[in-house]
Amino acid sequence: LILIANTEYAGEIKKSVFTLLNYMLPEKGIMPMHCSANHANGNPVDTAVFFGLSGTGKTTLSADPERTLIGDDEHGWSDRGTFNFEGGCYAKTINLNPEAEPEIYATTSKFGTVIENMVFDPETFELDFDDDSLTANMRCAYPLNYISNASETALGGHPKNIIMLTCDAFGVLPPIARLTPAQAMYHFLSGFTSKVAGTERGVTEPEPTFSTCFGAPFMPRRPEVYGNLLREKIAQHGATCWLVNTGWTGGAYGTGSRMPIKATRALLTAALDGSWAEAEFRKDPNFGFDVPVAVPGVAEVLLDPRRTWDDPESYDRQAAKLVQMFADNFAQYLPYIDEDVKAAAIG
Repeated sequence: LILIANTEYAGEIKKSVFTLLNYMLPEKGIMPMHCSANHANGNPVDTAVFFGLSGTGKTTLSADPERTLIGDDEHGWSDRGTFNFEGGCYAKTINLNPEAEPEIYATTSKFGTVIENMVFDPETFELDFDDDSLTANMRCAYPLNYISNASETALGGHPKNIIMLTCDAFGVLPPIARLTPAQAMYHFLSGFTSKVAGTERGVTEPEPTFSTCFGAPFMPRRPEVYGNLLREKIAQHGATCWLVNTGWTGGAYGTGSRMPIKATRALLTAALDGSWAEAEFRKDPNFGFDVPVAVPGVAEVLLDPRRTWDDPESYDRQAAKLVQMFADNFAQYLPYIDEDVKAAAIG
């Protein structure tokens, strides 16, 4: 029995069901995932999943016109491949821009879309995407087929690429990094991100946090259960793993700026199409993962966060602070993990 009271957030319903599935499915060898998913047009074998908390870009980045959308928030990974739990999408609408996110913006005026917590003109019913006086958690819920390139089956193959999305409010992490399987489990268990306005009540500016498995409130089992299941599937199917930062660059929140969405899309396109097979990577001095040195269409300086700061020494202090936060948080998992993951742990 699930009781939901005193809320104006329909997400409580979907997350209650998701929590139940997160308890039941691991016993069947199915990996439940708080992620969006898509695949190459006409090729379901080339599937990618995007882990991340609300506000990191799951919905936005998976709705890629060059790829087929499987779903935007909740999926399973079975012996047969990837499948969507839902039949629709539940997107944030605060500051929704028709140029940056045309497909999602278009759904807000389609028949059957449910608008939640948005201010509108009582005569014309025109929506105000900038007015967050009710709450920053403004939403629209719409059928999956309202996205023009959505999958008719909501099925995909075994993920070829696994993207872990983080919103780094410290401005330390690079926009993209390639992870080893052990590093992938480390960052999956860490679940570092920032709570952003529009995701939780009372959050008005980014708050750095660790949410294990990129969805701690919905995971009733020990985090290592999901981490080990994910690692087994990565090993079995040979997925390539990436950490993508959609947070801040050029400084922390309040000083720097949000990572340009166009740059993030260009980096993801290069990662997913395999064009980095022969690319040059550098080893990140703070986290030990591989970072591309140059990517067509992306300013080279953006790939090295330290160079985007006006004061490199301030960056170093901020990076040391974040590394220590990672180490302190991960100490709770050390008794439960294998030596290769311990070796991948920083600090």
